[in-house]
Amino acid sequence: MPKITFIGAGSTVFAKNLLGDILSFPELANSTISLHDIDEERLVTTERVAHRIADILDVHPTIEATTDRRAALDGADYAISMFQVAGYEPGTVIDFEIPKKFGLRQTIGDTLGIGGIMRGLRTIPVLLDMCRDMEELCPDVTFLNYVNPMAINCWAVSRASKIQTVGLCHSVQGTAAQLAHDIGVPLEEINYVCAGINHMAFYLRFERKTKDGVEDLYPRIRKVVEEGRVPDWNRVRYEMFTRLGYFVTESSEHFAEYVPWFIKRDRPDLIERFNIPLDEYLKRCEAQIKAWEFMHEKLENPGSSSEKSLRQALSTVDVMPIVVDWLSHTFKDIDKVTISGEYAPLIIHSMETGNPRVVYGNVPNRGLIDNLPQDCIVEVPCVVDRNGVQPTRIGALPPHLAALIQTNINVQALTVEAALTGKREHIYHAAMLDPHTAAELDLDQIWNLVDDLIEAHGDWLPTYY
Repeated sequence: MPKITFIGAGSTVFAKNLLGDILSFPELANSTISLHDIDEERLVTTERVAHRIADILDVHPTIEATTDRRAALDGADYAISMFQVAGYEPGTVIDFEIPKKFGLRQTIGDTLGIGGIMRGLRTIPVLLDMCRDMEELCPDVTFLNYVNPMAINCWAVSRASKIQTVGLCHSVQGTAAQLAHDIGVPLEEINYVCAGINHMAFYLRFERKTKDGVEDLYPRIRKVVEEGRVPDWNRVRYEMFTRLGYFVTESSEHFAEYVPWFIKRDRPDLIERFNIPLDEYLKRCEAQIKAWEFMHEKLENPGSSSEKSLRQALSTVDVMPIVVDWLSHTFKDIDKVTISGEYAPLIIHSMETGNPRVVYGNVPNRGLIDNLPQDCIVEVPCVVDRNGVQPTRIGALPPHLAALIQTNINVQALTVEAALTGKREHIYHAAMLDPHTAAELDLDQIWNLVDDLIEAHGDWLPTYY
């Protein structure tokens, strides 16, 4: 049975979803599950959740929990990362509050933009230190990375480590399900091919087989626009679909800050027209912390709290109703095991059993997409079996999609260069070339913003010269 290590296991809900999926496979039910986190209280909570899942499923894995990362990685066959360096406080708060002083607003700040740059600079040293541990303790491990900024992190690892790494995200299958709902076609009937970079991949084909042949489903998506049925929370992506002819994978909230066209300090009409939730992510993080506290209390003292009491607590945080519903539902179902559909458990099962599957992975572009830079990190379909994760060659993307994606790759490349060389100038240049930052700030403002962020992060960053 394999040893599966969770790095950042204090992300209790996400760890619970992965554990439920893994232990639901009979072939993986007796695996060794090694849980690691630097936060002992959160680690204990996830350990209790793991034992509860095993009891519900009536399976008997070996469950370990340790704050010693090297012990958790020793002999691991698979390592799954799900941590955030510097956490919500001070990390995320700094990434939002300092840019806001310069008039630069964000929605999520974890993938691109100034927030994504700083998160990458905080995270890469930790990831590389972890990879050095893996090279010593489990050199044949398959490293499944969920940590954002996905492309930046995986690119740095691919350049600086020999560890076999695949970046995983749920945006491809998640958006496919959203589109299936919008056009009224069952998801299980839909076939698609998607490619690009993480959070900016596009469905090159979106279709289904019928008795008359293959139906292109893009005309049905166009009808959603024509008939005025675009969901309020998804206006940015549908707007981009009408302009580009292809639908992008990550949410409107994310996509709005990857491009220069939607968030402008002197255009409140755009914010309203496209329903862009500026700074909402901070409130969502606060809501998630409250939800975790309730979950912890429920595990400690069953019957001490309820979904109703959680909703009342969340009402004190000005967060979108959809987030309250999601967190309340997750809290309510803490004692249930449902299949999440995340890729990591599917990859582990296929590699252990040889049962082939197709997943979407973030891997180095080595002959996969012709009109994107070689060795950048691309998101493409991958076949998985006993031979591991095998990316599929796509060829050339439509030229306008490749051009748009390149604007994001520029920022990724310079952030990675800064992290690996320690040169401060590359941080300035990454920020200077970021589409949203460049649309809002002049060069002096960008330089000053970078300086202020580096100073505010203090010891969370290495020294840049």
